[in-house]
Amino acid sequence: MQSELSARTRVKVCGLTRLQDVDAAVRAGVDAVGLVLYPGSKRAVSLAQARDLRKAVPAFVSVVALFVNPASQDVEAVLEHVAPDILQFHGDETPGFCAGFGHRYMRAFRIGAPGLATADEVLAACRRYDSACAWLFDSFSEGYGGSGQALDINLLEQVRKAQDSRALVLAGGLRAETVHASIARVRPYAVDVSSGVEVKPGIKSAEKMAAFMRAVRGELPAP
Repeated sequence: MQSELSARTRVKVCGLTRLQDVDAAVRAGVDAVGLVLYPGSKRAVSLAQARDLRKAVPAFVSVVALFVNPASQDVEAVLEHVAPDILQFHGDETPGFCAGFGHRYMRAFRIGAPGLATADEVLAACRRYDSACAWLFDSFSEGYGGSGQALDINLLEQVRKAQDSRALVLAGGLRAETVHASIARVRPYAVDVSSGVEVKPGIKSAEKMAAFMRAVRGELPAP
Protein backbone atom coordinates (compact mmCIF):
# COMPACT_ATOMS: atom_id res chain seq x y z
CA MET A 1 0.00 0.00 0.00
CA GLN A 2 1.10 3.57 -0.60
CA SER A 3 1.78 4.47 3.02
CA GLU A 4 4.35 1.68 3.11
CA LEU A 5 6.32 2.90 0.09
CA SER A 6 8.03 5.90 1.60
CA ALA A 7 8.80 7.65 4.85
CA ARG A 8 8.16 11.03 3.21
CA THR A 9 5.98 12.53 0.53
CA ARG A 10 7.72 13.47 -2.70
CA VAL A 11 6.80 16.70 -4.51
CA LYS A 12 6.53 17.54 -8.20
CA VAL A 13 5.93 21.08 -9.40
CA CYS A 14 4.41 21.02 -12.87
CA GLY A 15 4.01 23.56 -15.64
CA LEU A 16 7.36 25.33 -15.31
CA THR A 17 8.16 27.72 -18.15
CA ARG A 18 11.01 29.92 -16.84
CA LEU A 19 14.59 29.21 -15.79
CA GLN A 20 14.22 31.28 -12.62
CA ASP A 21 11.24 29.17 -11.60
CA VAL A 22 13.20 25.95 -12.11
CA ASP A 23 15.94 27.38 -9.90
CA ALA A 24 13.45 28.44 -7.23
CA ALA A 25 11.75 25.03 -7.28
CA VAL A 26 15.08 23.25 -6.86
CA ARG A 27 16.08 25.57 -4.01
CA ALA A 28 12.74 24.87 -2.33
CA GLY A 29 13.59 21.17 -2.36
CA VAL A 30 11.25 19.64 -4.94
CA ASP A 31 11.87 16.10 -6.15
CA ALA A 32 10.66 16.63 -9.71
CA VAL A 33 9.75 19.36 -12.17
CA GLY A 34 7.15 18.97 -14.89
CA LEU A 35 7.38 20.40 -18.40
CA VAL A 36 4.14 20.56 -20.38
CA LEU A 37 4.53 19.52 -24.02
CA TYR A 38 0.84 19.91 -24.80
CA PRO A 39 0.24 22.89 -27.14
CA GLY A 40 -3.29 23.37 -25.80
CA SER A 41 -2.06 24.23 -22.31
CA LYS A 42 -1.45 27.73 -20.99
CA ARG A 43 1.75 26.29 -19.52
CA ALA A 44 3.04 24.72 -22.73
CA VAL A 45 6.70 24.99 -23.67
CA SER A 46 8.31 24.37 -27.04
CA LEU A 47 10.84 21.63 -27.64
CA ALA A 48 13.64 24.21 -27.52
CA GLN A 49 12.34 25.71 -24.27
CA ALA A 50 12.02 22.26 -22.71
CA ARG A 51 15.60 21.45 -23.68
CA ASP A 52 16.90 24.66 -22.07
CA LEU A 53 14.86 24.14 -18.90
CA ARG A 54 16.02 20.56 -18.64
CA LYS A 55 19.66 21.69 -18.72
CA ALA A 56 19.02 23.83 -15.64
CA VAL A 57 17.86 20.87 -13.54
CA PRO A 58 20.64 19.43 -11.36
CA ALA A 59 21.33 15.82 -10.46
CA PHE A 60 18.82 14.01 -8.23
CA VAL A 61 15.87 16.14 -9.39
CA SER A 62 13.71 14.34 -11.96
CA VAL A 63 12.35 15.93 -15.12
CA VAL A 64 8.86 14.86 -16.19
CA ALA A 65 7.57 15.54 -19.71
CA LEU A 66 3.77 15.82 -19.84
CA PHE A 67 1.81 14.93 -22.98
CA VAL A 68 -1.86 14.91 -23.95
CA ASN A 69 -2.75 12.60 -26.84
CA PRO A 70 0.57 13.17 -28.63
CA ALA A 71 1.77 11.73 -31.91
CA SER A 72 4.46 9.09 -31.48
CA GLN A 73 7.02 11.21 -33.31
CA ASP A 74 6.48 14.08 -30.90
CA VAL A 75 7.25 11.87 -27.91
CA GLU A 76 10.31 10.48 -29.68
CA ALA A 77 11.54 14.02 -30.37
CA VAL A 78 11.24 14.94 -26.70
CA LEU A 79 13.05 11.78 -25.66
CA GLU A 80 15.87 12.58 -28.07
CA HIS A 81 16.28 16.29 -27.43
CA VAL A 82 15.10 16.76 -23.82
CA ALA A 83 15.90 13.37 -22.28
CA PRO A 84 13.24 13.48 -19.55
CA ASP A 85 13.47 11.01 -16.71
CA ILE A 86 9.77 10.19 -16.82
CA LEU A 87 6.96 10.59 -19.36
CA GLN A 88 3.52 11.61 -18.12
CA PHE A 89 0.48 10.81 -20.24
CA HIS A 90 -2.54 12.93 -19.36
CA GLY A 91 -4.98 12.26 -22.19
CA ASP A 92 -6.63 9.16 -23.64
CA GLU A 93 -3.47 7.24 -24.44
CA THR A 94 -3.76 3.46 -24.43
CA PRO A 95 -1.60 1.18 -22.26
CA GLY A 96 0.23 -0.01 -25.37
CA PHE A 97 1.00 3.54 -26.48
CA CYS A 98 2.30 4.56 -23.05
CA ALA A 99 4.55 1.53 -22.75
CA GLY A 100 5.63 1.56 -26.38
CA PHE A 101 8.56 3.94 -25.93
CA GLY A 102 10.48 1.68 -23.58
CA HIS A 103 10.67 4.53 -21.08
CA ARG A 104 9.39 4.97 -17.54
CA TYR A 105 6.00 6.67 -17.50
CA MET A 106 3.25 7.91 -15.22
CA ARG A 107 -0.38 7.61 -16.23
CA ALA A 108 -2.71 10.40 -15.17
CA PHE A 109 -6.41 9.84 -14.43
CA ARG A 110 -8.94 12.68 -14.45
CA ILE A 111 -11.12 11.67 -11.52
CA GLY A 112 -14.82 12.31 -12.06
CA ALA A 113 -14.62 11.95 -15.84
CA PRO A 114 -16.94 9.47 -17.61
CA GLY A 115 -15.73 6.00 -16.65
CA LEU A 116 -13.92 7.37 -13.59
CA ALA A 117 -16.96 8.31 -11.52
CA THR A 118 -16.81 5.53 -8.91
CA ALA A 119 -14.03 4.01 -6.83
CA ASP A 120 -14.40 0.67 -8.64
CA GLU A 121 -14.18 2.35 -12.05
CA VAL A 122 -11.04 4.20 -11.01
CA LEU A 123 -9.30 1.02 -9.87
CA ALA A 124 -10.31 -0.87 -13.02
CA ALA A 125 -8.97 1.93 -15.22
CA CYS A 126 -5.71 2.08 -13.30
CA ARG A 127 -5.09 -1.65 -13.55
CA ARG A 128 -4.96 -1.38 -17.34
CA TYR A 129 -1.73 0.58 -16.87
CA ASP A 130 0.13 -1.88 -14.68
CA SER A 131 3.43 -1.07 -16.43
CA ALA A 132 3.34 2.55 -15.19
CA CYS A 133 5.82 3.62 -12.52
CA ALA A 134 3.08 5.72 -10.89
CA TRP A 135 -0.60 6.52 -11.16
CA LEU A 136 -1.40 10.23 -10.95
CA PHE A 137 -4.85 11.44 -9.93
CA ASP A 138 -6.08 14.86 -11.03
CA SER A 139 -9.51 16.47 -11.08
CA PHE A 140 -11.63 16.28 -14.21
CA SER A 141 -11.58 19.46 -16.30
CA GLU A 142 -11.76 20.34 -19.97
CA GLY A 143 -8.22 21.68 -19.88
CA TYR A 144 -6.41 18.44 -18.95
CA GLY A 145 -5.09 19.56 -15.58
CA GLY A 146 -3.95 22.79 -14.00
CA SER A 147 -7.52 23.86 -13.26
CA GLY A 148 -7.02 24.36 -9.53
CA GLN A 149 -10.03 22.15 -8.82
CA ALA A 150 -9.82 19.51 -6.09
CA LEU A 151 -10.85 15.93 -6.74
CA ASP A 152 -13.11 13.68 -4.68
CA ILE A 153 -10.61 11.77 -2.56
CA ASN A 154 -13.25 9.15 -1.74
CA LEU A 155 -12.93 7.86 -5.32
CA LEU A 156 -9.34 6.77 -4.57
CA GLU A 157 -10.36 4.41 -1.79
CA GLN A 158 -10.12 1.18 -3.79
CA VAL A 159 -6.79 2.20 -5.33
CA ARG A 160 -5.37 2.92 -1.89
CA LYS A 161 -6.40 -0.50 -0.61
CA ALA A 162 -5.31 -2.54 -3.64
CA GLN A 163 -2.24 -4.71 -3.10
CA ASP A 164 -1.25 -4.29 -6.76
CA SER A 165 -1.47 -0.50 -6.66
CA ARG A 166 1.32 1.56 -8.16
CA ALA A 167 2.88 4.61 -6.50
CA LEU A 168 0.03 7.08 -5.97
CA VAL A 169 0.57 10.72 -6.96
CA LEU A 170 -2.09 13.15 -5.75
CA ALA A 171 -2.84 16.32 -7.76
CA GLY A 172 -5.81 18.59 -8.26
CA GLY A 173 -6.23 21.93 -6.49
CA LEU A 174 -3.48 21.45 -3.92
CA ARG A 175 -2.18 24.54 -2.12
CA ALA A 176 -0.01 25.20 0.91
CA GLU A 177 -3.17 25.63 2.98
CA THR A 178 -4.66 22.26 1.97
CA VAL A 179 -1.85 19.86 1.10
CA HIS A 180 -1.02 18.72 4.63
CA ALA A 181 -4.60 17.59 5.28
CA SER A 182 -4.75 15.84 1.90
CA ILE A 183 -1.54 13.97 2.63
CA ALA A 184 -2.81 12.93 6.04
CA ARG A 185 -5.96 11.49 4.48
CA VAL A 186 -4.59 9.82 1.33
CA ARG A 187 -0.97 9.02 2.30
CA PRO A 188 0.22 9.38 -1.30
CA TYR A 189 3.72 8.56 -2.49
CA ALA A 190 3.92 12.06 -3.98
CA VAL A 191 1.92 15.22 -4.59
CA ASP A 192 1.84 17.27 -7.78
CA VAL A 193 1.14 21.02 -7.75
CA SER A 194 0.82 23.59 -10.52
CA SER A 195 -1.76 26.36 -10.16
CA GLY A 196 -1.41 26.34 -6.37
CA VAL A 197 2.09 27.83 -6.58
CA GLU A 198 1.51 30.29 -9.42
CA VAL A 199 1.12 34.02 -9.93
CA LYS A 200 -0.59 33.24 -13.23
CA PRO A 201 -0.55 30.18 -15.53
CA GLY A 202 3.04 29.16 -16.20
CA ILE A 203 4.54 31.80 -13.89
CA LYS A 204 5.49 30.31 -10.54
CA SER A 205 6.00 32.09 -7.24
CA ALA A 206 9.20 31.26 -5.35
CA GLU A 207 7.44 32.18 -2.10
CA LYS A 208 4.45 29.93 -2.81
CA MET A 209 6.69 27.00 -3.77
CA ALA A 210 8.69 27.39 -0.57
CA ALA A 211 5.49 27.62 1.50
CA PHE A 212 4.10 24.53 -0.23
CA MET A 213 7.23 22.55 0.59
CA ARG A 214 7.05 23.63 4.23
CA ALA A 215 3.42 22.52 4.38
CA VAL A 216 4.25 19.13 2.89
CA ARG A 217 6.85 18.67 5.61
CA GLY A 218 4.26 19.59 8.22
CA GLU A 219 5.78 22.96 9.06
CA LEU A 220 2.42 24.67 9.22
CA PRO A 221 2.15 28.42 9.82
CA ALA A 222 0.81 29.62 13.14
CA PRO A 223 -2.98 30.18 13.09
